[in-house]
Amino acid sequence: MTFSDVPAIDSHAHTGRYLHADPLISEFSSGEAAVVAARAAACGIQWTIASPLAGLLPRGRTVDVAPANEAAFREVPAVPGLLQYVIVNPLQPKTYDQARRMLKSPWCVGIKIHPEEHAYRIADHGEELFSFFEEVGAPVMTHSGCPNSLPAEFVPFADRHPGARVLLAHLGNGAGANGRVDLQVRAVQAAKHGNLWVDTSSARSILPGLVEWAVRELGAERLLFGSDTPLYSVSMQRTRIEMADIPAAAKQLILRDNAVKFFRLDRLPSAGFGAAS
Repeated sequence: MTFSDVPAIDSHAHTGRYLHADPLISEFSSGEAAVVAARAAACGIQWTIASPLAGLLPRGRTVDVAPANEAAFREVPAVPGLLQYVIVNPLQPKTYDQARRMLKSPWCVGIKIHPEEHAYRIADHGEELFSFFEEVGAPVMTHSGCPNSLPAEFVPFADRHPGARVLLAHLGNGAGANGRVDLQVRAVQAAKHGNLWVDTSSARSILPGLVEWAVRELGAERLLFGSDTPLYSVSMQRTRIEMADIPAAAKQLILRDNAVKFFRLDRLPSAGFGAAS
């Protein structure tokens, strides 16, 4: 497979071991930092923004997020092509101060929240989270589409906090709403300050027409490429955008330009921190 010459940015990735009852699924969906970076490089991805699975899993258990963030903070700058999300869990207030500190480093470019894995409703904690997002001025990526993270429930907080910039993950995921595929798009459209975006990191993206429909509804400027690697195949997710029935200019925006603007990546070293050190 030959990819275009767009040096893509993957806005949604993880590193570490995935936990599943089926050991084969755990094996297939896991990937240490070097593996994730190598797979990305093989399909023309310049930067991969990742959060550690150790800070998210197992779902609903009291996992201590802080050690996973610290491990990622040490590991990421040593792996060329990787950038870090610092995970914030409102049920663990110490992660707020941890994020304040880590976001001062150039390789920590955003915040990750996951209402499903950490078992809280965005409707219950959105006010404190969005206030924090405005305070630190950092971009945020969140799981969306499941019962604790319905996209529409982010909109009131986005409207009250126009300085927050939030990327709703998983275009087409409607597990919390009878499988609807339009939830993220409708939320982005509803946000009155234009401060919500959506990424393409969903299994639903393989539906013929979904990416194309989202571009028609929102404009390509509101979509960012994401793979959810190593849970999904990063090359497959890139191919979906490469082969989408949309103009080349829209592919450029989705694969790279929107992420450069959203995460303010224009001043990063081209080869990665590990290669530059």
